[in-house]
Amino acid sequence: MFLRMVYDDKLAEAAYLIGCQRTGEAIVIDPERDVDRYEKLAAANGLRIVAVAETHIHADFVSGGRELAEKGVRVYVSDEGDADWKYQWLDKKSDGGRYNYRLLKDGDTFTVGNIEFTAVHTPGHTPEHLCFMVTDRGGGADKPMGVATGDFVFVGDLGRPDLLESAAGFKGKADPSAHRLYGTVRKFMEWPDYLQLWPAHGAGSACGKALGAVPTTTVGYEKMFNPSIRAAQSEQGFVHFILDAQPEPPLYFARMKRDNKMGPKVLGGVPELKQLSVEDLRAIDGTKVVVIDTRPWAAFKAGHVPGALHLPLNSTFSTDGGSLIAENEPIVLIIEPARVDEAVRDLIRVGLDTFTGWFDVSRMDAYLAAGGKLDSTEEKTVGEAREMLDSVKPFVLDVRRQAEFREGHIAGATNIAHTRLLSRLGEVPKDRPILVNCRSGARSARACSLLERNGYRCTALAGGMLAWEQSKEHVAT
Repeated sequence: MFLRMVYDDKLAEAAYLIGCQRTGEAIVIDPERDVDRYEKLAAANGLRIVAVAETHIHADFVSGGRELAEKGVRVYVSDEGDADWKYQWLDKKSDGGRYNYRLLKDGDTFTVGNIEFTAVHTPGHTPEHLCFMVTDRGGGADKPMGVATGDFVFVGDLGRPDLLESAAGFKGKADPSAHRLYGTVRKFMEWPDYLQLWPAHGAGSACGKALGAVPTTTVGYEKMFNPSIRAAQSEQGFVHFILDAQPEPPLYFARMKRDNKMGPKVLGGVPELKQLSVEDLRAIDGTKVVVIDTRPWAAFKAGHVPGALHLPLNSTFSTDGGSLIAENEPIVLIIEPARVDEAVRDLIRVGLDTFTGWFDVSRMDAYLAAGGKLDSTEEKTVGEAREMLDSVKPFVLDVRRQAEFREGHIAGATNIAHTRLLSRLGEVPKDRPILVNCRSGARSARACSLLERNGYRCTALAGGMLAWEQSKEHVAT
């Protein structure tokens, strides 16, 4: 049996390519939208992808299941859960007709080559969630080697049960989902300790609150050391533990749930972008087109295309983009040429696939020389910010997570996580200057660019709360 994890560091998402080396057939479990990566890996190892499976309707990325289905690959997805969580794209092939698919219930099995997959219903994170137990029949095994656990069990954590409410907007779902997850954990305790666990996420994912950085684990290890599983000594104690201090889900999660349920738009490949000229960039209206400026903060704040968003191409690029950009907005990238493909892949994975083109970051001087306009963003030191608080009385916006805010904040500050700010702009006054802070200054920089794009007067606190606390300024708790 062939097994490889294909990992997206920015979304902390793991897909699994599992193949039968005797027949040359393979399956991908929980793929992202740019499926060429899995196809190339399969081909390099003498395999062809004949099947795709999803553990559940994902909230944090656009699934690649439909992209593969368009190519004739057989689809295996859940038929568990209530009517609100049924896949609705399986009979909507782009050229008409139905895809090649099979709906699975708890205990159903299917094979890819000589490898057997058994669906196990594991509700709690979502009602329809499945895990897949994997048995290498071709290798002579009659018991499973491991389990693709999706968003049920992670290394050191469990998939959060509150997303149907906090992300998808289904009121009153968090508590009953937590109770269902408790029941699933009790069943998990009956699984053999030797089973390997292959989770869909690692450290940094917003699908849990304390995921470990080790890629895989075992049932026995998680029984002993997973805090969420150890909290399941009592049902009410577990429910309280699993719902407590979950981070705010990024804004785009609701769109991903909808799109993966209804059917993501078929791209047919990674989009190829047009390179823009200086004149093209000069003609861009940053209030109508999203200009993503990937330069460092120092360069951005000194001068950027009016309305541009400050989104450096780092580990949070996908999440920041999905949270600060509305769906279907046309996008221009100001970026290094060698990183265009990387940025495009990152964005399409969170459902942002409407592109106008890209502009070479090294030509910003040429843009300015040709008469291109630049705006700057104000940033103040702690001392300057204190004077601002005393004189102009700004609206203080803290864009950290709620749990961080509760540990201490500037007196009088309002807390809105930067990943939710786009949906809550109405809570920020336009008739006052805004002072924005986060922990170190990175998130406030992103937030300031969003606010300025929407017509606010904005100032970032240099160094964030770390600098504020070091200066011994008053911190409210």
